[in-house]
Amino acid sequence: HVQLVESGGGSVQAGGSLRLSCAASGFSYSSSCVAWFRQSSGKEREGVAAMYIGRDTTDYAASVKGRFTISQDNAKKTVYSQMNSLKPEDSAMYYCAADLGCMGFVRLQRYDYNYWGQGTQVTVS
Repeated sequence: HVQLVESGGGSVQAGGSLRLSCAASGFSYSSSCVAWFRQSSGKEREGVAAMYIGRDTTDYAASVKGRFTISQDNAKKTVYSQMNSLKPEDSAMYYCAADLGCMGFVRLQRYDYNYWGQGTQVTVS
């Protein structure tokens, strides 16, 4: 069965960095899209970065472009989000999600993603 397990969250001061990891299993990893979403209290869940694994094509939300980098390791079936120059407004629960039928089209809308991890908390102060 599909599993997405996030790790790497924590507390950091503004301007600092964190790297999130999403270990994927139970699906055809190389033909899927994997994305990072975040949700803070009282706000909608928003997509921040997404990748089509097969070609390493990516998309980013405007709010994180230039600061966050999504990458992946085929051998480990793990997707990363390197987050630099963190701001207090980046504080949220971060979720990894998979779209098994993306057909190479990278999207940041939550309704495109079928499977979700449990999330990892990021707090920037």
